[in-house]
Amino acid sequence: MAGHSKWANIQHRKGRQDAARSKLFSKFSKEITVAAKMGDPDPDKNPRLRLAIKEAKSQSMPKDNIERAIKKATGGDADAYEEIRYEGYGPGGVAVIVETMTDNRNRTASNVRSYFTKYGGNLGETGSVGFMFDRMGQIVYPVSVGDADAVMEAAIEAGAEDVESAEDGHVIWCAFEDIGDVSAALEAALGESESTKLVWKPQTTTELDLAGMQKLMKLIDVLEDDDDVQTVTANFEASDAVMEQL
Repeated sequence: MAGHSKWANIQHRKGRQDAARSKLFSKFSKEITVAAKMGDPDPDKNPRLRLAIKEAKSQSMPKDNIERAIKKATGGDADAYEEIRYEGYGPGGVAVIVETMTDNRNRTASNVRSYFTKYGGNLGETGSVGFMFDRMGQIVYPVSVGDADAVMEAAIEAGAEDVESAEDGHVIWCAFEDIGDVSAALEAALGESESTKLVWKPQTTTELDLAGMQKLMKLIDVLEDDDDVQTVTANFEASDAVMEQL
């Protein structure tokens, strides 16, 4: 029976992982379709589409899925999505930004508001916490591409603004409008990145204890599980001890 239970547990875990990957690919498909519909379906002529495809590939999204998402935009049968950003405070006063793509503004607004209310947050007006973040390009490389000095030199040459190097890799920051040029220059110098995307970088962070982190994670999980939500950003900070307990 023990073996059977273990197998069932493995199957359950794999099922959850497959479901999460499917949901992630769905979000990428939506971004690719919207980017292709708003601009040119040729990624070489459309920086937003090029970035969306690059990020999708970094998460091993199949080529067929990417091509299908582009064809959906050019075929005229793509849903009309509206991009809406929600801002508010989560448990412990953590600032939260939620980016959505929706074909039903009322449904999305109602869902996001209910999540904040249910999980100890408070949804605010647009701009209520946005001033606490900077919109920036984030390019991530594995530690294997070189030491901190070599990566810093390549980043400066590419026009980046900052580099954070640690044991698990290098994070390169640039102005959001420069991400196309910077990532192309870095790719020529260092090779393919692990991730290239636009993010909200917090100017300050709010530290949470274990109880606070557990509450915040519930809010973030339910938000990320919503099909209309593309990204969730929060300015939390937690000690290594708290993260290990999580």
